Parts: sequence; C-alpha cells; structure tokens
Amino acid sequence: MPDPVDNNTVNAATEAEQPELRRRRDRRRGGDSDARTGTMPITPSDVADTTAGNRTARPLRRNSWAEAAEAADERKAATGANPVIRQVPTAPHQPVSPPTVAAPAPAPSNPAQQDPEVPDEGTAAVDSSVVPTRRSAVPAVPESAPAVPALPGRAARSASRAAALTAPTPDFINSPGLFVREQKPRPVGGLRGAIYTLTGGGVNLGPSARQREEDELARRISRQLQGSYNTAVLSLKGGIGKTSTTVGVGLTLAEFRGDPPCAIDANPDSGDLVERALGEGIYQQQSPRTITDLLRNIESIDSLTALARYMHHAGRLHLIAGEQDPEVSDSLTAEEYLRIRKLISGYYSVALTDCGTGVTHNAMKGILQSADNLIIAAGYAVSGAKRARSTLHWLADHGYEELARNAIVVITDKDEVSSRVDKDAIEDHLAGICRQLIAVPHDRGVADGDLVTLDVLRPETRRAYREIAAAIVDGYV
Repeated sequence: MPDPVDNNTVNAATEAEQPELRRRRDRRRGGDSDARTGTMPITPSDVADTTAGNRTARPLRRNSWAEAAEAADERKAATGANPVIRQVPTAPHQPVSPPTVAAPAPAPSNPAQQDPEVPDEGTAAVDSSVVPTRRSAVPAVPESAPAVPALPGRAARSASRAAALTAPTPDFINSPGLFVREQKPRPVGGLRGAIYTLTGGGVNLGPSARQREEDELARRISRQLQGSYNTAVLSLKGGIGKTSTTVGVGLTLAEFRGDPPCAIDANPDSGDLVERALGEGIYQQQSPRTITDLLRNIESIDSLTALARYMHHAGRLHLIAGEQDPEVSDSLTAEEYLRIRKLISGYYSVALTDCGTGVTHNAMKGILQSADNLIIAAGYAVSGAKRARSTLHWLADHGYEELARNAIVVITDKDEVSSRVDKDAIEDHLAGICRQLIAVPHDRGVADGDLVTLDVLRPETRRAYREIAAAIVDGYV
C-alpha cells in the first residue's frame, strides 16, 4: 500500500507547475490581492471613475436592520415623500449646529446600555462622510442648510388639548347674545316702516327716534314689580280731569303690563269711575256690586275668583265701584279702606285709588297712609293751578312731605282754555314743587264726561297717559 501523500506538498507542486493560472486569478481579483491571504480590500463609497470623468457614489452594504430603515428614510426624503425630515450628511470633521427639532432622550450613562443598533467604530470600514444615526433621531443639519421647522411633540399636543378642555367656555344660557346675532328692531309706521314693508324686511332702517321713545315708555310701564303698590289720585277741585285720568292711566297700565291693575272708587260723592270706564248703559245692565257690598262680605273672600264677583272689568282693567246711595256714600272710613287695600294687595301689584274732591273726608287718612305715590290733578285755569299748589303744601304740612315731593302733577286741558291763559307760566309755577309735571292736551274723548277708551283718544293724549303710567311705576322702584 503506498504511503499517504502530503496535501501541502501536492498543492505546492501543482502551483509550481501552473504559474500562469495563478497570475490570471490575481488579475480577476483586482491585481492588488494579498498574495498570502487572498482577501479583497473594501472599496470606498466615492471613487474616481477616470473613464467616465465623474464621481459616482456606491451604496454601502448595510449590516443591520436599523441601517436598512435609515436608507429607506433617505430614499423617502429624496423622493419628497417626507419633505420635513431629511437626512443631510455632514462633511467629515465639520462642526455642526444643534438640531432644530426636539432633542432625543439622553443616552444612558452606562455604555453597555447604549442602543445596540448603532454600529461600533470598528465594526466595518464605512464612508466617513456618512454619520450612522438611530432611526428615531433626526440627523444634524449643517449651518448652511435651511432650518427645519420644529414639530410639536406628544406632550405639547396633550397639553394643548387639556388647556382647550379646561378653558372657560361662553355661557349660552345666561349670555345668549354670544351665540345669536342681535336683530335690529322692526320699524313701525312712518317712512321707515313703509320701506321695511315694501322690501319684505330686506331693508331695515331701524326704529325712528319717536318709536325708540315709545319703546322706552313701554319698557318702564311693563317693569316687573316685587310686591303690591298703590297710587292715589286726588284734587281740591272737581271737574278738572281726576276720574278721566284714573281711567286713562288704568287702561294704559292694563295694555302694557303683564298683570292686570285694579282701580278703586273711593269718592264719597257718588263717584262715577266705573261708568267712565264701561259706559253708563253697560254698567246698569251688570250687577251693581259696590264697595259697600265688598266690605259686607270681605271675611268670606279668600280667592281671586271670589273677589271677582264684586268687581267690574273694562278689558284687563279691574274696577271696584263706589257707593251710589247718597245716604251711605260718605260712610267709608280709613279702617275700612285699609281692609280693602290689604285684600287687594294679595292679588294685584298695581292699584289706583280715585279719592274724589278734598283731602279731609273720612277715608283720606287711610288712603294717604297706604299710598306709595300721588297724582295731583290740576287744570290750566288759574284757580285750578292754585288749588293744586295748595294741595301739595297741605300734604307737606301734615306729615306727608315725602308724598308731596314725589307727586306727579297732571294738568288736563279739559275746557280748551283761550289763548289768553299763559300755559307755560302755570307749568313753571307747579313744576318746581313736584317730581314731574305732565300735560294732557285737549281731547273730546276726555272732555265729554262720558266713556273713556284708548281707541278714540288722540295720539298725543295716549302718549300723555303713557308718560303718567311710566312715571307711576318709576316711583315704585
């Protein structure tokens, strides 16, 4: 059996016999192979292509999935899929400016805890112009490159949402004007109202100055009241418009207020308050219940329904008729009036009391004691103006100074005085001793002494009654 042949000896002999084959193999490997090991050197990423006359970048072989992801991000940035975050390589050994985005979390102090995805310096020989980075981090941007806008982080977005949830929101219940655009009031009558009607509401010039004044009067009259109030209408002279003023103002209050007012005829001289509000014929057809009947059964009245049987109604104005029998008409005392006033206060927020002529009859003490303000009726005659002034002085001298100071003087031109009477002088004579003076112009619907209704009164007369009603309610608050 032949002896075994040494492999090295055979290989050496073969290579010695075929030197040409070895030279060909070296040329195929580049010509610069290490003759001893037979390995190939790593070629840099940028090499000079002398034949083409330009420099081409050869991609590196990636040795981890992190570098492969980084390469994918670079391709997205190059194609415009993600124009905000770009991979910008830096020159070797060139100082870089800090990134413009949020800095990544600090690296742990223990080197062993560093990200294993970042290759070591000695892992492979890579191009020095490419800086290996983590996929989640943004590479540094050179000073010459444009600044990358910072993106809000998760913490900033969470804080913004929390601030929006906790921020105070408008209260649409107590402040509906924050959610509803204010609508301009509709003009009524006149040229503005005609334009509004012709354009179907397309052109709204708003209310005129006079309409705004009327709206303000309506607001003052309809003001909500807390409690029950009483206004006494009195004078020292008859036939100067006291009862007509009571009816006109009562109807005006009933027109604008949500709750109906009540008017009481406390005139001891067979007052005609109900006749002026209903008309003589209608009053005679109804059950002639008077203030005397009410006093007789006052203990049994415990509801508005029971009280309504002793009252008359002119629309929404409720009235208590005065006694018509001359034998008992002057029998109403101050105590009896106070009992009626107490009963009325439980169902009506506004009451008017027609006191008749004079301030010294039996019920007058109770009327003044329970009154919240007064209306002093006067006329343009010289005697009427003097009596009105005398009434105010008498009130101030008998313990009713506050009522006199806040009184409303109403001058009614009932008889249409001649031009020889200086109306301005009479008004100036009375205006300085009362809270307000209001003049009611001459109107046949008032001067005839018959039924008083707002429909037949002149616009100036109705406006005067609105001013009186507004002044009355102003004195309650």
